[in-house]
Amino acid sequence: MFAELMGYLLSHDSEHEVVGFTVDRTYLKRDRVLGRPVVPFETVNATFPPTEFDMIVPISFQRVNRLRAAKYSEAKDMGYRLVNYVSSRAVTYPDLMIGDNCVILENAVVAPFVEIGKDVTVASSAIVGHHSLLMDHCFVAPGAVILGNVTVGEYSLVGANATIREEVTVAPESLIGSGVAISRDTQEHGVYLNSPPRPLAKRSNELRTWLMWPVRSGRGSCNPADGQ
Repeated sequence: MFAELMGYLLSHDSEHEVVGFTVDRTYLKRDRVLGRPVVPFETVNATFPPTEFDMIVPISFQRVNRLRAAKYSEAKDMGYRLVNYVSSRAVTYPDLMIGDNCVILENAVVAPFVEIGKDVTVASSAIVGHHSLLMDHCFVAPGAVILGNVTVGEYSLVGANATIREEVTVAPESLIGSGVAISRDTQEHGVYLNSPPRPLAKRSNELRTWLMWPVRSGRGSCNPADGQ
């Protein structure tokens, strides 16, 4: 699905023309996506030679980003030039230093003096604060907030709506769960998760009287007794 999304975005919001897709032969289930051919990755260079075509490897964070990193390396070994996608709806600045095979999606904000390594994804509405460094093969999920002068180590995953305080170093291959606030340096391979929410003993239909508020009379009001 991420490849299909990227194919759509590149077609509608970049200077690139998408001519095809590729996937490992084992997972080749259909021969076309978005009207373009799908070919086995093992022989993609026969159909789309790297002397004539570029590539992007838009895999999500499977295996804590190791799968994307492996396919990135294989594509490079084949001789492909790997392109970036930076949404026209993202906020970036002219001094941004960025590697190849990077994705910055819509409404993301990347402040001045940020450096982004190779094969990094910054998803929708994420914020990367000034003077921060995102090292190779990271994934920053939607809505994450990385404050100023933060270093995110390679292969790390910053979950949706997570917050990393300024001056913090996220060690390599850290996994920061959704909604987690990090205020101090993490440990390499560390996993940081919020406790999962626990259901109350009461059911939602027992709380209906809690979820009531007075409706003012007059123009634009409705009468619950009328079923409006």
